[in-house]
Amino acid sequence: MANIFSARPSWQRSPVFKFFASLKLAVVLLAVLIVAAIAGTIWESSFDAKVARAYVYRAPWFNLWLVLLATNLTVSALSRWPWRKHHVAFLITHLGIITLLTGSLIGRIFGIEGTITLFRGDPPSNRLLIDEHQLRVHDSDGVLKGYRAEYLHRPPTPKHPRDLGKLASGARLSVIDYAGEIDAKLNPRPLDSGGTPALHFTIKTAMMGQQLESWLLADNAQNGNFAMGLANIELKRGKAEMPTASHPERNEAKSRDPGEVTDKVSHQDPSTSLEMTDLEESIFVFAKMPDQISHVAKGGGAGAKISFSPPLDGDKGQLTISLAGKTQTLDVAQNLKRDVAIAGTPFTVRIENYWADLRIQDGKPVSLSDAPNNPAVVVIIRGRGVPIAPAAPNAHGSEQAVSTNGGPSTIPNIAPTMNEANAAENHLMLFVADDGAISYELDSRKLGHSSGPLELNKPLVTGWADWQLVVDRILPHAEQWMDFTPAKGDSASQLPDGIHIRVEQNGETFEQWISAGWQITVPTSPNPIGISYGWRSTPLPIALELMDFEVERNEGSDAPAGFKSTLRVSTADGDSSTGQCWMNHPFSFPGSWWRTWSGLTFKMSQASWNPENLGQSTIQILRDPGWLLKWIGSLLIVTGVFLLFYVKRFRRQYATAKTKRIVAPSPAPEAREVVVS
Repeated sequence: MANIFSARPSWQRSPVFKFFASLKLAVVLLAVLIVAAIAGTIWESSFDAKVARAYVYRAPWFNLWLVLLATNLTVSALSRWPWRKHHVAFLITHLGIITLLTGSLIGRIFGIEGTITLFRGDPPSNRLLIDEHQLRVHDSDGVLKGYRAEYLHRPPTPKHPRDLGKLASGARLSVIDYAGEIDAKLNPRPLDSGGTPALHFTIKTAMMGQQLESWLLADNAQNGNFAMGLANIELKRGKAEMPTASHPERNEAKSRDPGEVTDKVSHQDPSTSLEMTDLEESIFVFAKMPDQISHVAKGGGAGAKISFSPPLDGDKGQLTISLAGKTQTLDVAQNLKRDVAIAGTPFTVRIENYWADLRIQDGKPVSLSDAPNNPAVVVIIRGRGVPIAPAAPNAHGSEQAVSTNGGPSTIPNIAPTMNEANAAENHLMLFVADDGAISYELDSRKLGHSSGPLELNKPLVTGWADWQLVVDRILPHAEQWMDFTPAKGDSASQLPDGIHIRVEQNGETFEQWISAGWQITVPTSPNPIGISYGWRSTPLPIALELMDFEVERNEGSDAPAGFKSTLRVSTADGDSSTGQCWMNHPFSFPGSWWRTWSGLTFKMSQASWNPENLGQSTIQILRDPGWLLKWIGSLLIVTGVFLLFYVKRFRRQYATAKTKRIVAPSPAPEAREVVVS
């Protein structure tokens, strides 16, 4: 080190400057950041990214820590003033870190990241959904207020609620509880007049020991239909078309037994036969019910008729398979999960699964016990032949099973797809007249078409296995109302989260659960207020429109190989551009090079898609104004480290350097030794 007898500037000798320039502070700051990064990584892998963001990456203390680190680096660089040649590498490295931290802070504060879900044919949208929950209040004075509502890891409780303060009407709003999963159940409220008709029904099967119930609102797109898997139930205003003398056949049950269909098609004129093709069909077979549920996975139906002999003496029963004029009997226990050739035919059969006491729970087939109370199997038929029932075309290019609880299916490839043809075969249309009279039109694969009046609390035989429907309540005038309650136990379906709010005004208290994505109305004075909970949304200066969505399939299969969105982006000034984005190939707007390099552009990437709706696409939008500073800072760090370790002229061997005593004129009797590096 070189020693000179000269005084440093006064600003370098102040305690504040020495504190921020100290190496000890730098070690503490870096150590905390390292520990925080490790904790964030562990939390993200053990829980999810939201935990890491809540406690580390998006926490206020993390931004403050980055500012302190940048301050320490800046003051440390200034402590070397006046700078010498051997300080160049040191200064470049510190400048690079400071630039990188600055770019990171700019991106975190002023950057934009979120998603937009677009539908083909809809007008342009500029509402960006951000991965952050928010409570929104449409106050009585017309002002929309937003409150941050991230309660996943530090939820409020009735003993420790989150007070959000007073509203314009003087009412006090607070959040008193949080639930990770919320059940939503339609429970219409009666009105004196107006509104829409509503009815409540139950439908049950003694075979499976199940009972389903639901409310329906007439002519309501969201709550006017109940899907129970193999059938749909719908409610409309008006009266059913009753059978007349000129059309008596409309009330006759037309048998559609699979055996009759098989016989008719099997003996048709060969000149009208379909061509040979690869067939694959899954069949649900029950020991206590003659009906079988088929699902064509490839080519068409094979026309197999399967009967299931109940288990005896501790075995799992036997299957008798009739196909292409041949009959074969298989022991379920001995042939479970095995491919067995059907003698005299080009087909193989595989008993895929067996349930001794079948029930449907949360859309999944389960066995409640090992006792053969309701035995059932799933059989897969494969081979090459003439399809008895051609496979219905799937507009989405993928086979999809249907649940029996009205929700998403979790039973792949074992139940028929709910396409238009299937829904027409098993469909119940309920009608409510102006005078409250109920009528129905029923379509059943087994019983055909029927219609007539329907009385309260009188069972209607549907012909869907042994399901029977009973309408037990009707509201001629009703309004939609949802009851939200925390889900009990572990739910197989993905339910939204929700919060429990409390509004207090003039000694009265209103409490209500709100599910994510819903809005409720609270009767306050002088005007009611609307409260909603969900993802925070923000308007963009650009609007996106989905022009087209394409799905590429792997050759020889329906598995998607990739998907691509064609977007049109427009601004209020009339500027517009059309581009495409797909996986790892984003589309930027505006596309000028200087905006791209400066980060002042909107980068659109393909985020997700909906296999059930090929007119829907979810786009991720990113705008990072600190992008260029991050790259410049990274480049400076690499350059500084290279100069520091590999270029001799920019290095200084502090440990072995000889000291040089430079005596400067001073009025003081003794010289002061100052170390200059």
